[in-house]
Amino acid sequence: MISRRTFNRALLAGLAAPLLPTVAGNAFASTDGGTLTTVSDGNLVLPLNFVLPDIPKAELEALEGAAFIQSGELTPPCNLTLVRLQDRLVLFDAGSGPNFMPSAGRLIESLAAADLDPGAITDVVFTHAHPDHIWGVVDDFDEVVFPQAAFHISGTEWDFWRAEETLAAAPDDRKSFVVGARSRFDAIEERSERFQPGTEIIPGIEAMGTPGHTPGHTAFVIHALDEPAVVVGDAISNDPVSFARPDWHWGADQDPEEGASTRRRLLDRLAAEKLQFVGFHLPDGGIGRVEVDGAAFRFVPAV
Repeated sequence: MISRRTFNRALLAGLAAPLLPTVAGNAFASTDGGTLTTVSDGNLVLPLNFVLPDIPKAELEALEGAAFIQSGELTPPCNLTLVRLQDRLVLFDAGSGPNFMPSAGRLIESLAAADLDPGAITDVVFTHAHPDHIWGVVDDFDEVVFPQAAFHISGTEWDFWRAEETLAAAPDDRKSFVVGARSRFDAIEERSERFQPGTEIIPGIEAMGTPGHTPGHTAFVIHALDEPAVVVGDAISNDPVSFARPDWHWGADQDPEEGASTRRRLLDRLAAEKLQFVGFHLPDGGIGRVEVDGAAFRFVPAV
């Protein structure tokens, strides 16, 4: 687990980190089904020894394209997915909000740059309840940012963050994650719907269980588009590491072994079915495809 000192250093580093553009990202459109685009919430700043604590530096340096090795930290982008259907505007995750990292929490600016008002969002769908995915559901005054939206989250995820044993087991420097998730749950509870994997949470959008990063982490298959796409959240979280070495354990995963197993199965499916997908922390807006690369994979951005 990340130490308090390491985590605080990451927060401070975010003050000087370059912000990603707060504008709409990549998009692909369909004539009948709808459109999918991404908007930026900024970026995180994470110490490398937290994200990949058990991987020797020499192995990391051997990865082509792993330029972050020299800096000793990762600055992953945060891509939020917007899907416009005939009668709905669906946002996947809500970003960090103003109180997580200084380099993140840019969603409202990004929506404004895309000429969108938060009041236009009809549904907010959560992949999981880590701070960079759910804290942005409320503003500085603890008011819900999306006044017209219904909220959708895995029942397993909801129960996990609500459980007393989750708070008791969390290290001191991660207890705020639990408290923060609970306070956001309180804010949206009356307008929230809990689902189980395999269900159609919105017409044309199917929940797919992808546990490991958190117990209720969920990906979503968007069948409503002319060409289906998958929102994978943090089940695939880095280019090139997640693709070149899907077996490596990530320090941010609640269950690293299960996270690795889920990642491999998901990459296999995306490659075999040639599905378009969106990764929350992947580059170039996060939209792309997976291709098989020997015994591993590679990410092919849409741009």
